[in-house]
Amino acid sequence: MEKVPMTASGEQALKVELELLLKRRPLISQAIAEARELGDLKENAEYHAAREEQGICEAQIRDIEYKLSVAQVIDVSKMDNTGKVIFGTTVTLLDMDTDKEVKYQIVGDDEANIKLGKISVSSPIARGLIGKMDGDEVVISTPGGDKDLEIIAVDYI
Repeated sequence: MEKVPMTASGEQALKVELELLLKRRPLISQAIAEARELGDLKENAEYHAAREEQGICEAQIRDIEYKLSVAQVIDVSKMDNTGKVIFGTTVTLLDMDTDKEVKYQIVGDDEANIKLGKISVSSPIARGLIGKMDGDEVVISTPGGDKDLEIIAVDYI
């Protein structure tokens, strides 16, 4: 089984979500039992809704348990700051064309959320940055065209 990289905060978020789902399990079972008492199951909307909710909940639990089982948790805060861009680091970039600064954390595919400044390790920008050093200038091919970026800072937080 191939391990999938994940940040420590990503692992913690999955564990919290799993805990919430496991607490919901008995409530759903109780809703199914109460709906059964209402009579004919063929035309019982409450029963069918509770069963559907149970299926969704169980699928989410299996998905999270699988992700946690294949996760290779990488905590960059415990690594020496060498200035090199690696998985989990937060990189501050200067767009040489627009003079705008952007900050991204390189995370696993499931953790990526551009609104929160988290980009997937498999994204074009992250692939272009991995292995580079603080102060390097890189040209990254993106779907929107080439980006000329300078690495201003690499944080191991």
